[in-house]
Amino acid sequence: MTEVPPRRPQIAVSTAVFRDGKVLLASRMAAPSLGLFSLPGGRVEYGETLEEAALRELDEEVKVKARIVGFTDHVEIRDVDEAGHLRFHGFVCVFAARWLSGEPQTGPEAGEVVWADEATIAALPTTHRLAEVVAKAAAIVEGA
Repeated sequence: MTEVPPRRPQIAVSTAVFRDGKVLLASRMAAPSLGLFSLPGGRVEYGETLEEAALRELDEEVKVKARIVGFTDHVEIRDVDEAGHLRFHGFVCVFAARWLSGEPQTGPEAGEVVWADEATIAALPTTHRLAEVVAKAAAIVEGA
């Protein structure tokens, strides 16, 4: 049975967590963006604030705890199939954070995890606008 996409955009969150000048990235294990490296995150649950969702998703996805220091940006995602039909439409609200504890772990949502610098990001297959968003987040963390 084919899953019918929701009739309105979805809201998701992600967190750019920095430790020793590097950002935490995870490869995605599900669509959209299957196999691409991105910031850990996921969908916001009913009743959660965006920051609560960002911290929950970070812990669930890679087992890391962090302190959010600011809002970075939003990224719009539109996933279209070969026939031009919209499969997914959503907005990811991205936060900048400092690592507190936990060593990143792989799992059902994170196939591989890495602490990445700018050169590493440039060499990886990544989600839309990742390098730009990470640079904005780094500036927020450095200024906090």
